[in-house]
Parts: sequence; structure tokens; C-alpha cells
Amino acid sequence: MSWRSLLYRGSPGSTNVVLVLLGLALLFLSRHLAVEFDTFVIGYSETSTCALAVSLAAGLVVWTQPTDRRSFWIIVGTALLCRLALLTPEPHLSSDIYRYVWDGYVQHHGINPYRYFPGNEHLRWLQEDDIFPYINRRDYAPTIYPPVAQMLFWIATWFSPTLTLMKLTMYALEGVTVFALANMLEQMGRRREEVILYAWSPLCIWEFGSSGHLDAALIAAVCLALLFRLRDRPWLTGFALGAAVMIKFYPLLLFPALWKRRDWRMPAAVVSVIVAGYAVYSSVGMKVFGFAGGYAAEEGMDSGTRYFLLEAARHVPGFRGLGTPAFLAFCAAVFLPLMLWCWRASQMPGTAFLRPAAALAFALMLLFSPHYPWYVAWLLPFLVLLPELPGIVYVYSVFYWLTTQYAEPGPKMFHANSWTYGASAVALLLWLLWRKYRGSLHLPLPWRAVTSEAAR
Repeated sequence: MSWRSLLYRGSPGSTNVVLVLLGLALLFLSRHLAVEFDTFVIGYSETSTCALAVSLAAGLVVWTQPTDRRSFWIIVGTALLCRLALLTPEPHLSSDIYRYVWDGYVQHHGINPYRYFPGNEHLRWLQEDDIFPYINRRDYAPTIYPPVAQMLFWIATWFSPTLTLMKLTMYALEGVTVFALANMLEQMGRRREEVILYAWSPLCIWEFGSSGHLDAALIAAVCLALLFRLRDRPWLTGFALGAAVMIKFYPLLLFPALWKRRDWRMPAAVVSVIVAGYAVYSSVGMKVFGFAGGYAAEEGMDSGTRYFLLEAARHVPGFRGLGTPAFLAFCAAVFLPLMLWCWRASQMPGTAFLRPAAALAFALMLLFSPHYPWYVAWLLPFLVLLPELPGIVYVYSVFYWLTTQYAEPGPKMFHANSWTYGASAVALLLWLLWRKYRGSLHLPLPWRAVTSEAAR
């Protein structure tokens, strides 16, 4: 009996039973998260570890076992329940959602959110007790979020400026993400159940379900851009990418991967969204760019303390005085061949654009080395479409270490990043060896066989 016969002897029914059991465990751990903030039962990082193990085990089941229609709805239903379990508890992971609600709240009172910082005297009459006291940087920083994000805040607070409605808005946008990814998987000849890597990710459940982070909207827009690019719809690709850029700026990096050379429609759509977005809020002049410059200084982007690779280089004799400009030049040298790759792939059919797009996204995060786990959540859709070991190790190493005592800028975070980048390098080496020798060892990717079997 071969290892493949052992691996595939299950049935869709048994797969569904296992998914239900793992889903119940994930639901328990998701609800348990709220308890861990006040009463440490098994420990915060231990809770994250268990949730991570359950979600990856469920992903392995989906990749290696047959599924049916019920499997998809078990995955979607469990994902929704895990998020609803965190709907009413206050967000302890981050206070950013209070700023979202505030920005929508002041807009409903006819005030441009870029005009004043929340603690300004002109807004004293709006400074109630439910939202205002919990806004970070409220006494000096105007909003940092671009125009499409502001429009989402306005929509989310239409009926009432509450955390609950803001979270529900982000959940709905996660539904858009799942829809787009499921459609892309099917168009690529794979099973839509593989969306489980996103839907059951504890990174998404915690950061969007609990904290309601805006990155849920960013990911939805990016996934729509990828879907429209796969379907060769340049106008819609540009509108979706433009919306993503106007939610958070950095998805603009994906432009060369999604643009088909000599096609003016996609760039025109991106530019039109950006121009229209800023036009809506242009009454404040240059203030429309918000706190972006101040945030860059606070986060150490000017001094270079933000960048792990730069800090690591400064520990090497002979490079101790390495400056930020030299590191940025190194970054440019990294992105140049990636841009050329995008240029060559732009005229290729099908999914050829996906790998360079994923490479750009991962390169940005690896060079940027974010201090917050929700920044890497936008990499998860690429892992759903291109499920490979190095990316999975990197994303979940970031998630794990930033749930431990090492989630503190300085020496502790440098230690955590050392482990994250080291583990990612080992995973990359193993992945390269796998790709080189799997043919001679006759080790096919198991989920490919399941996919083709389901297709018949």
C-alpha cells in the first residue's frame, strides 16, 4: 500500500466531520481570546499557538482529502461564527477602530476628517465618552487614512457611530475577499475550499474579528483587483487597485504586476480613483494627506530603526554606521529585478501575473519589517492562491511572535524578528530543495491530485 493510498482513503463525509470538530476547537479558541486579556487561563501566546495549529491542521485536511459542497459552507459558517464570537467584546489588540468610528462620526456632522485632530477645541462638542477617550494620538495627530477609507468609515457609521457596526462592515468586506478568492480558485482549476487558509486564519480572526482593522477592506479591494486581472477586465482591475491604494497606500506596489503593457485603461482607472478621492476632501488643501509624514517619523522609517535588515546589518563589523539612504538604495536594487519580472509577465496569459505580484508584496513586508501583525494579513490571499512553505512560515511567524512578550519595539522585537527571518530562510531552503528533487523522489503535491480527482 502506497503513502498516496493512505492519504486519500477518506471520503467527503469524513472530511466534513473532521472540519466540524476542528471548527469547534477554533471557535472555542476565538471566544477564549477575549478571556485571555483579563484572565490568563492558558496564556495569550499559548492561545495563539493552539489557534494556529488548528487552522493549519484544517488547511492540511482540505489540501489532502476529498471535499463536497457542504465542506465549503462548513468553512464559511465557522469563519463567520469565529468572528461573531469577538463582535461585542472590546478590541484589546489595538485601538485603531476608535479612530475609524471617530472619522465617520465627524463626517456625519459635516466636518472634513482631515481638518482637525480629535482633541481640537473646535470639536469639543463632539468629544463624548464612548469613542473619544480611546482614540490613539487624539491630542496631536489628524487622521492618516486616505479618502476611500474615509468613505467606508462614513458608510459604516451611517446608522450609529459604534464599534459593532464598524466591525460588521469589516466582516462584510471579508465576505467579499472570500467570494473573490473562491472564484479565482475555481477559475484556476482548484477547489474553492482552499480558501480556508484565509477564512480560518487566526491572524484574520483576531485582527479583523476582534480589532476590526481596516486591512480587511484593503484585502477585499486587492482580491477584487486580482480577480478582475485574471478575467482580463482592465477597467475594473484599475478601479479595484485604485480603491486599495486609497485605503492604504502600499498596494500601489502591485501596479506593475497587474498592468498589461500598452493598455491605458487600467492606469487611467487607478488615476481616476485617486484624483476623485482626494477631490472629495480637497477643501482642506494639503492637509488632505493627514498624518502620513508624522507617522513615518514615529515608526522609525526616517532613522531606520523600523527596518530589521538594516538593524541586523548594523550588528556586523564594518556596517555599524550604515545609514537609511544606503538601505533604501538596497531596497531599490531588490525591487528592480522584480519590476523587470512584472514587465515580462504582463504579456503572458492566465495566472502568470500572480507570482510577480506575490513577490512584490512579500518583498515589501520583508524589507519593511512591520511591527504590527495586521500589516502582513494582506499576504494571506497570495498564500491561498500560491500555497508555499516560505510564505506560510513568514506570515505565521510574524503572527506568533507578535503575540508574545517580544512584541515590543527595541531589543525584544529584534530578537523576535531574528527568529522570524531565520525560520523563513530555512523554509525557503527546504522549499527550493523540494522543488529540485521532488521529481526524482516521486513526491507530487498531494492537493494537486485531490483537485484533479474532484474535477473529474
